[in-house]
Amino acid sequence: MLSIGLLVVVLIAGGLVITKFLTSSLDYYCNVDEVGHKTGCEAGRRLRIQGVVDKGSIASNNGVTTFDISFNQVTVPVVYDSGEPGGLFQECIPVVVHGVMKAGVFEGDDVEVKHSNEYDAKNKNRIAKSTAEATTCSQSK
Repeated sequence: MLSIGLLVVVLIAGGLVITKFLTSSLDYYCNVDEVGHKTGCEAGRRLRIQGVVDKGSIASNNGVTTFDISFNQVTVPVVYDSGEPGGLFQECIPVVVHGVMKAGVFEGDDVEVKHSNEYDAKNKNRIAKSTAEATTCSQSK
């Protein structure tokens, strides 16, 4: 019985350590306006930020693409040093950028243009808000 009890305690402790490790290594998901204002969305940590690519903000130079993304009237400049984001990437579309906020600039290393169906189902309000902002962006001059 003592061996079984000790084994249970070790398994529980191991599970807690692994859970804590995995939780701290995950990229927090934040809207642009939440960076620096919401728990888990602090500058200096790995994040995924969602916003709409601002019209006229995309520029490329020597394999580095820069652009601005906005959400709820808050804008963040992004530096993406992995070349062209590719795919459907363009201005006035909702995107999710993975990276780290440093000195007011988001240093991205991955850009997602389309959300998964699972994400869409769980975050209908975020999708609706970013779609509305994208529509406003594409209609502006």
